[in-house]
Amino acid sequence: MGNTIRRQHLPAFKVKVVLEILSGVKTASQVCSEYAIHPTQAQIWKTQALRFLENSFNGQSFTNQLKAKDEFIEELYKQIGKLKYEVDWLKKKMGVASF
Repeated sequence: MGNTIRRQHLPAFKVKVVLEILSGVKTASQVCSEYAIHPTQAQIWKTQALRFLENSFNGQSFTNQLKAKDEFIEELYKQIGKLKYEVDWLKKKMGVASF
């Protein structure tokens, strides 16, 4: 296997590629070839952009989406903590040694 260098693309570049693909003037393959982007990567960017647009039209601002995600993660951490406490308590009651 050869060494592959992962390139980091700026958001503005990603937007430019996606807009060109969505414009339909050139095929997605032509756009990818022109910008030396793998078609799979371009498809991922396009999907992300369309999801973002869809969410903006159904009344969910990006900030609200992030807040909801953060609240969900916080709730999951609370549940994990509770379950860990219960497992530790059960181990202690059963006499199982902790590592």
